[in-house]
Amino acid sequence: MDAHLRAGIAIYNTGHYHAAHDAWEAHWLDMPPGDDRDLLQGLIQFTAAVHHTTTDNCDGARGLAGSAQTYLDGLGGVYQQVALDPILRYLAALERDPERVGATPPPPIEYDERAIDLESLDLPATGVAATILAEELGYDEATIEQAVAYARADVAAGEATSPFVTLVFDFVRDDEHRAIVAQRLTEHVRRRQHRESDVENLF
Repeated sequence: MDAHLRAGIAIYNTGHYHAAHDAWEAHWLDMPPGDDRDLLQGLIQFTAAVHHTTTDNCDGARGLAGSAQTYLDGLGGVYQQVALDPILRYLAALERDPERVGATPPPPIEYDERAIDLESLDLPATGVAATILAEELGYDEATIEQAVAYARADVAAGEATSPFVTLVFDFVRDDEHRAIVAQRLTEHVRRRQHRESDVENLF
């Protein structure tokens, strides 16, 4: 859960409000009922409410602000290192006056007492963020997922100079050159797949 939680928070804090919930949703669907599930469902609805403010959907923002509070209330001011009090204050204000509150910037989500961003993510959370951003921004999601899998495999094998690790981090962190990085990842994935296919054909 931790990698998905941090990835979604960093994506949200970067301003990709709609995409943030994707980091939590697939994980949330497989969770048993309980506080952890309520946290993710509350965050999903919080970020969806924020997204509605960017499209001037006041009714949608108000409804989701109310339902998000029902999931986050009772978890305490901080749960799983996520600061919930600022979120709950914003949600209560948004529910009361979505037009006025929605015109102001939403609060960042703080994790471990800081508003984490994409630069602060380790490889597990960066891998989650990479696939989410690929889908959100229109890149080949399957290729990025394969690149993340190769990066994880290389780290597990102790390959300190893996180009997949470097490029996956760059894909997530470098807005300006993301398209170039995606192309390089595609090339590396194809070469790796060809090598694997050549080895398989030997047997």
